Amino acid sequence: MAKILVNNSGPLHGEVKVSGAKNSVLPLLAATILTDKLCVIEDVPNLADVSVMKEILKKYGAKIDDSEDGVIKINTPEIISCVGDKDLVQEMRASIFTMGPMLARYGKTVMPLPGGCTIGKRPIDLHLKGFRALGAKVTEDRENELVTVEVGPEGLKGDAIYLDFPSVGATENILMAATLAKGTTIIENAAKEPEIIDLANQLNKMGAKIKSAGTDMIRIEGVEKLSGCVHEAIPDRIETGTFLLAAAITRGDILIKNAIPGHVRPIMAKLKECNVDIDVRPEGIYVDARDRELVATDLKTLPYPGLPTDIQSPFMAFLTTVKGSSVVRETVFENRFMHVVELNRMGADITTENSREARVPGGKKLHGAKVRATDLRAGAAMVLAGLVASGTTEISEIFHIERGYEDFVGKLKSLGADIMRTGEN
Repeated sequence: MAKILVNNSGPLHGEVKVSGAKNSVLPLLAATILTDKLCVIEDVPNLADVSVMKEILKKYGAKIDDSEDGVIKINTPEIISCVGDKDLVQEMRASIFTMGPMLARYGKTVMPLPGGCTIGKRPIDLHLKGFRALGAKVTEDRENELVTVEVGPEGLKGDAIYLDFPSVGATENILMAATLAKGTTIIENAAKEPEIIDLANQLNKMGAKIKSAGTDMIRIEGVEKLSGCVHEAIPDRIETGTFLLAAAITRGDILIKNAIPGHVRPIMAKLKECNVDIDVRPEGIYVDARDRELVATDLKTLPYPGLPTDIQSPFMAFLTTVKGSSVVRETVFENRFMHVVELNRMGADITTENSREARVPGGKKLHGAKVRATDLRAGAAMVLAGLVASGTTEISEIFHIERGYEDFVGKLKSLGADIMRTGEN
């Protein structure tokens, strides 16, 4: 079984380049099946989740050329199946991003219940609510864990859709489905994440008519068909935040290239509250935590533009090492404190009041231990903790980490980390 071994590494120093955003690339890839023309997606990270998405799209009929590093060329001349491959779908929750495009182009999609990280219930109710509002019929087969969504003879029709929660996935799925619906669709209380804007930009290049993406009310004028395009994914803001925290937790300094400062303002603001120095430069974001007394701050995760839930666990690892105590409140997912047990194995003394609030005493001297990557971002937290722990930290279940961070070990090594990957996948 593959593992990551981390030793106390001292302050990290140097430059690192952020990869394209996983959370953008997956829906960008799914959107390509809306057309029978060639689409080219650039700055695609080499990740396990991307590989799974490519295989899912091939099952639908996509022809994929990924011979050039970081570039995927996709052409889906015809849809050969509307049924999601159960084994592939259960590997990755983001497989549901194919539902909207399949419904819009083919008129039907059959999807097994998705898998992915175990960080809460994460139902797809809002996705289905949106499809119903567009005129689709939804049939749930709970015994076989299948959902069938089918369009009537008149096709999809635009409508006003209010989301009870600004779900990123539901916003993206409804957005893709609505591009080929008849008439106007308005998504109210829409998610505002940068990944939503990135998807809308790609769809508009393909001929869609989308306005106000990035606000809480998105307007889509349906079109008859979409064409191909060339589109470059935005940089990964969660990877950017992780390297900001890597510099902070090791009391080092790192220049983070290919980052968009506006996408990580809440993370930078919280680090500044902890007395970390951050300077936005033309060449990137420079973070410096050397020779500074770092102090505690409280965190509360929120939908964008608030502090992202995906950065909560790495930030908590950092907070165990600073002066003072912190309170971390998780408002997005109800089961995202599984990393607390693992951090406590390393000498942290974190207590959870419930599934939504944790108290984090700072100033802890962490020590190496055998820990698990209980989910993608928790795995990153274990790596960051290992960088400052005495002895060796052995992290198992690293397939979670490799779902979302491209060459994480290699990038950290380039900054001076004492880290290695061992074993087979």
